[in-house]
Amino acid sequence: MIVLGIDPGSRRCGYGVVARDGGRLSVVESGVLVPGAHPVAERLARILDGLSDVITRTAPREVAVEQVHCGPSPRAALVLGQARGVALAVSARAGLPVFEYQPAEVKLSFTGSGRASKAQMLRTARTLLGVEADLDDEADAIALAVCHLARRATRLALAPGRPRDALARLRPSRRDHRMAP
Repeated sequence: MIVLGIDPGSRRCGYGVVARDGGRLSVVESGVLVPGAHPVAERLARILDGLSDVITRTAPREVAVEQVHCGPSPRAALVLGQARGVALAVSARAGLPVFEYQPAEVKLSFTGSGRASKAQMLRTARTLLGVEADLDDEADAIALAVCHLARRATRLALAPGRPRDALARLRPSRRDHRMAP
């Protein structure tokens, strides 16, 4: 299973392609698209082209994108929403299913803390997967892909059109040893 994680942004858009083979995770490719100091429309077009190239090169089966979080600036949230729109559109154009995650959920899944700092995200990417990520956008994108791979079975079971009894077939990750077997 190969998943593309996208940390959208109009000035820096992080991407991370992570493959899972059995229980082993490996980074196929990761990086940051930096469209330069151009008008917003041109930056978004460059991000669209860059993500299209990544999808063509790496052939992911699913995409994980970070949900918008409201910051102090409405303008920044609007531009971030536009970059997310590009990520969603390029994924849909490629026929890939898209799964969205809250930043705190990704941090919790990747580092064990929903309030992890950018430095902690970078350290975890380096330690867990051996990636020499220099920018937090790249580490965040890798974390999105890893989070999706960890939560994939549950998300698919809850997807519209899927039988709800699929959850009953999932095995718990922990067992309560206080209960009788």
